[in-house]
Amino acid sequence: MIIKNCELEWVCGITSVLPENTQPEIAFAGKSNVGKSSLINSLMNRKSLARVSGTPGKTQTINYYKINNAFYYVDLPGYGYARANEEVKAQWGKLIEDYLHQSRQLRAVFLLIDIRHDPGENDQMMFQWITTRGYTPVIIATKADKLKRSQIQSHLAAIRRTLNLVEDYPVIPFSSETKQGREEVWNMIDEIVSAE
Repeated sequence: MIIKNCELEWVCGITSVLPENTQPEIAFAGKSNVGKSSLINSLMNRKSLARVSGTPGKTQTINYYKINNAFYYVDLPGYGYARANEEVKAQWGKLIEDYLHQSRQLRAVFLLIDIRHDPGENDQMMFQWITTRGYTPVIIATKADKLKRSQIQSHLAAIRRTLNLVEDYPVIPFSSETKQGREEVWNMIDEIVSAE
């Protein structure tokens, strides 16, 4: 897919009403510092459309990026940031839950997990949350460039094992540095959007 234009169209916080979209939405969920903003920038071939921060937990809103005037990337708040207080964590959780529950245009959820670590408690909870809402999240294993090539398959297997996934469940190793997995993710998005 060629990106002709992309722009941040809506930012929704705790008190915001979610927009009434008529175009498909592709959501991205993941723990703070898993590389969500970097992935979105990489997919859109932009350096700083989604703000990348050295401070985990920066995305505290739901950000809607309109792509080619045809569909939206929806960047959900990063969860699991240890230094956030319980009230803030609960608010992020409510934002994500409200979105999954209320969006009428959500077509797919990509769940980002750091390939270097087994999915933590928050990742497992998010996976369950998404599946109980009736979606089958596609797992993107980020930061693949941080591992040796020979280590990747065993780390993907660990993700599948921890989340109790069947063997052929889609888990895509991804690197915003080397662009590994970019085409694969794009092809899936293309398929989802063109099925409309």
